[in-house]
Amino acid sequence: MMWNFFHSYIFLSYTKNLFIARLNDVVGLFVCTVGDYVRIRSHDPKTSVYVARVQSLDVEHQMVRIQRYYFPEETKQGRKRFHGTKEVISSNHYDVQSIHAIQGKCVVRSLENYMTLKCVGVDDYFCRFEYDCVEKCIVNDSVAVYCDCQMPCNPDLFMVQCNGCECWYILSKYHQ
Repeated sequence: MMWNFFHSYIFLSYTKNLFIARLNDVVGLFVCTVGDYVRIRSHDPKTSVYVARVQSLDVEHQMVRIQRYYFPEETKQGRKRFHGTKEVISSNHYDVQSIHAIQGKCVVRSLENYMTLKCVGVDDYFCRFEYDCVEKCIVNDSVAVYCDCQMPCNPDLFMVQCNGCECWYILSKYHQ
């Protein structure tokens, strides 16, 4: 029953080192390296987990340096109608966390790559904005707009393209 020993562990690899750490509420096994996207257990009761990108690993002290990604509702601007349910926003917020806060790996894609997915999984996210935590503002907030309502693309809403003018429109049932 060797598998039971590894059942709730995370593997962190740093160059040639391999590190095993206990995670009480993670089922399965995964390898985490610099550049990976991970779900981190949040201390905020309103948000159970948040998404982050691994910047560096300190195997000896069991710590990981991460770049925080925010959900739109966590920013000063809040969630807008055009934000997708799986949208995250990269930020200039860097933090050091215990490896025990890592809940598992996830994938953050560009909006374009996200929209090509045939099946969006629970660990799939997309990012198209950057958030400045000091200024509390979205840095690159200029995006293409569609439809008569001039709303940016929301991958959760069904859009159709007019054969005549080739413009994209959001189906009227999604307008409020």
